[in-house]
Amino acid sequence: MSANAAAWRTLSSAQRAGWSDLGASMTRTDSLGSTYTLTGFMCYCSLNNNLVAAGNATITDAPGLVTPPTILTAVPTLTAVAFSVAYTVTPLGAGSRLFSFVSPQRSAGRTFEADLRLLSVSAAAAASPANLLAAYTAKFGIPVVGNRIFMSFTTFLSGFQSGPLVTSAVVA
Repeated sequence: MSANAAAWRTLSSAQRAGWSDLGASMTRTDSLGSTYTLTGFMCYCSLNNNLVAAGNATITDAPGLVTPPTILTAVPTLTAVAFSVAYTVTPLGAGSRLFSFVSPQRSAGRTFEADLRLLSVSAAAAASPANLLAAYTAKFGIPVVGNRIFMSFTTFLSGFQSGPLVTSAVVA
């Protein structure tokens, strides 16, 4: 992230203006429910951070606005030896990838989680289900029966992410 922030300084005035125009057309909602538009800097960093997470090269010129389709359903299968998520639309469209965000293990009684971390990025046009067990175990340890894991799924296309589909499951 710091590399993308530093790279902003190397852009020309015309490139910065392009990013500012794109940012003005992108709205976000903060934790209090207020909507705002992105500055050029925020837009540049957001798209390039997504591209880096997906394993793609960063870009200097602002692209046209893309709205990836959202994940419609996500049905997790979660045990101590299996962690997969069946999702629709499947397969994803050409060039689209699934970004999977997960939480550390929490108490089963918990109903809200703000600590979701990027766990995996699928291959382009991947088909359901997404197998997350190996990546989850490497990052957080073996899922423990009775704990809750929160998940959020977005689709990625050309640096843009869709709105999230958020769910959770208790390890069976």
